[in-house]
Amino acid sequence: MTDEAITLLGLESSCDDTAAAVVRLSDGRGAILSSVVAGQADLHAAFGGVVPEIAARAHVEKIDLCVEEALARAGLGLGDLDGIAVTAGPGLIGGVLAGVMCAKGIAAAAGLPILGINHLAGHALTPRLTDDLAFPYLMLLVSGGHCQFLIVEGADRFRRLGGTIDDAPGEAFDKTAKLLGLPQPGGPAVEAEAAHGDPARFAFPRPLLDRPGCDLSFSGLKTALLRARDGIVAEKGGLTRTDRADLCAGFQAAVAEVLAEKSRRALEEYLSLAPAAPAFAVAGGVAANAAIRERLRSVCARAGVRFVAPPLALCTDNAAMIAWAGIERFRLGLIDGLDLVARPRWPLDLGQPALIGGGKKGAKA
Repeated sequence: MTDEAITLLGLESSCDDTAAAVVRLSDGRGAILSSVVAGQADLHAAFGGVVPEIAARAHVEKIDLCVEEALARAGLGLGDLDGIAVTAGPGLIGGVLAGVMCAKGIAAAAGLPILGINHLAGHALTPRLTDDLAFPYLMLLVSGGHCQFLIVEGADRFRRLGGTIDDAPGEAFDKTAKLLGLPQPGGPAVEAEAAHGDPARFAFPRPLLDRPGCDLSFSGLKTALLRARDGIVAEKGGLTRTDRADLCAGFQAAVAEVLAEKSRRALEEYLSLAPAAPAFAVAGGVAANAAIRERLRSVCARAGVRFVAPPLALCTDNAAMIAWAGIERFRLGLIDGLDLVARPRWPLDLGQPALIGGGKKGAKA
């Protein structure tokens, strides 16, 4: 480990956001010097989800432009960098390859070391950048493609307590929006409708709450919403605005309750380790949902645990988290070579069996 300043360029292209960022560690604190994200929502809107081939082509077209802009915003050149960190998995393989090949080209041309980063580790280590959390802390990664409870024991040590066995919550929100004729991305659309609805009108299931442990399932909840929608349509010939709002509210309430209870269980296991500074962090796009965030905050308050939610721009996919994870690995001397490979699947906890299934927003890990 070194006390000298470390400046890394980060690249992220695992799904439908092309991103580049420059992050510096100095005097023990991280600082984001620039962060550029080029989204692809317009390219995929007509398809109701991310199309891997379209995403991969867009990454190839945009990634070098994002790098140029990130360096320009930071006021730095390649000679000012200490290395390049790049998402090497898990994710849509075409996009991951685009980022890895770009990073290899820059590293080879500039004579810089390269660090292959697990996308999930980027999310899991973000609270170290934003809030300087001490190890170990509990992390809930809740997004479109992933949902896991992780005890973050170190920059390269993660213990999974549980995760989704089918649809991730963000994926379930997107599918719910599609079923109800709401725009994508589904999370914000469903949340906006739910604000006007009655969460008690429909008795949606709370999957896996009758079983011990921290694993989650949301596929059955989505199916229950589909049946409720079809029942209303059969009875009335269509959905009213009130029907749609009530369906969204009921669905959101079910997701929030499941996540809250599973978080309570994960906290019990985490606190049994007697951490010196207990903390629970949440990241991923679904962490932006206000109702879910408040349920999680309440669980932490009852347990006497610090609750940390990084800013939304750092909860969703970005390259600053990849650069920071690279800095964490750089300090440990965990450098990769130009033989770095892209991985569609890459579990953080190699001691646990792989999670089942693969979502449309990236393979589970």
